[in-house]
Amino acid sequence: MSLSPNQQLLPLTARVNDHHHLTIGGCAVPELVQTFGSPLYILDEVTVRTACQQYRAALREFYPGEHLVLYASKAWSCLALCALVASEGLGIDVVSGGELYTALQAGVPPHTIYLHGNNKSAQEIREAITAGCPLVLDNWQDIKISETIAREQQVRPRVMVRVTPGIDCHTHAYIRTGQRDSKFGFDLEELPQVFAHLQASPLQCVGLHAHNGSQIFSLAHPQDLPQILLKYYQLARTEFGLDFTELNVGGGLGIRYTEQDDPPTIADWVKAVTTGVISACAQLNLPLPKLLCEPGRSIVGPACVTAYTVGSQKVIPGVRTYIAVDGGMSDNPRPITYQAQYRAVVANRMNAPLSQRVTIAGKHCESGDVLIQDIHLPELEAGDILVILATGAYNYSMASNYNRLPRLAAVLVNNGTAELILQRETYADLLRQDRLPPRLRI
Repeated sequence: MSLSPNQQLLPLTARVNDHHHLTIGGCAVPELVQTFGSPLYILDEVTVRTACQQYRAALREFYPGEHLVLYASKAWSCLALCALVASEGLGIDVVSGGELYTALQAGVPPHTIYLHGNNKSAQEIREAITAGCPLVLDNWQDIKISETIAREQQVRPRVMVRVTPGIDCHTHAYIRTGQRDSKFGFDLEELPQVFAHLQASPLQCVGLHAHNGSQIFSLAHPQDLPQILLKYYQLARTEFGLDFTELNVGGGLGIRYTEQDDPPTIADWVKAVTTGVISACAQLNLPLPKLLCEPGRSIVGPACVTAYTVGSQKVIPGVRTYIAVDGGMSDNPRPITYQAQYRAVVANRMNAPLSQRVTIAGKHCESGDVLIQDIHLPELEAGDILVILATGAYNYSMASNYNRLPRLAAVLVNNGTAELILQRETYADLLRQDRLPPRLRI
């Protein structure tokens, strides 16, 4: 049986060649940097496909009802990745007009693209309805705007109602979404009023959605959530006559960023979710709904590494040694935002002894621009290729041009071939949106 990608520190195809260089997808990382530049995102196609296949296989094994896996594209949205996951039979979860446009341009079937968001604009809702994409209603404004557009276009779009289930997961406060004090979704107490309104709505409401949060290791939460949702799912069907057929339990399965992390396998997570759904449906005498889930991090996070070139060093005797690389918080804002921890290897000297403890610093003008604090690595020299692991989720998608650094290139590697999927920005790209009033010209 294949390894569960979310439990691995390195992509599934990672190897060390005869030159003691790290290879991914059959491509030597130092050669990729030489060809495509540094820093560089390196995405392993096999790891992405394996994660997609494991989600689908586990649902086929553990859930006898209809189901659909949606890739949560906020983790990393680009044409190649949307097309790649769609080729494995996944739909796409989008949270903005830009993510929606990307998925559509990648050729993803519109009926498998679900638009989320706690403050959708009228334009975003219109674009989704026009394309034929389902909507997830987060609040009364969503309902009002969607109904107006549905009447204008004389269509009956499919929608789901997002619920705040009141479950507090043990994860970072910024990535919890299921607790009652959350900006997302309707409170449970509001649902009867929402259901009553939707009885006479031009919207076709097909079910409920909830999401607990992200980077979750517990299997109790995936089992608890269906129990809560299906009580209100039954209420909508029996008391309000709504034709509910779908249940979306979100995603949130964690990945291994460090040796101490021990997330469940993809199969174990799916089994927990489906057990909860099947059990609750039996108790409530409900037919099994079409089951949707929305993994993002666990699909793309472990599949990517970021390769940097080592530059300057600063040794503070008895305190710390700083090793600076040619990127930082602009290509990976998670350490400074979430205090996220990572591991790293030296791609051009994989067999060298781990003889020094160092702190990996970025090049930005911020004392907090530190990618990894206190890690044991080989003696490093300028020009070495440092690779930080598990950088596929929320690195490119949250990247910025802080200090006017161009955003990185990304390559997709597979079977010894590397294909450019994101072109490196240039200085000219940084100025593309700038406008200089004539009176200020020097």
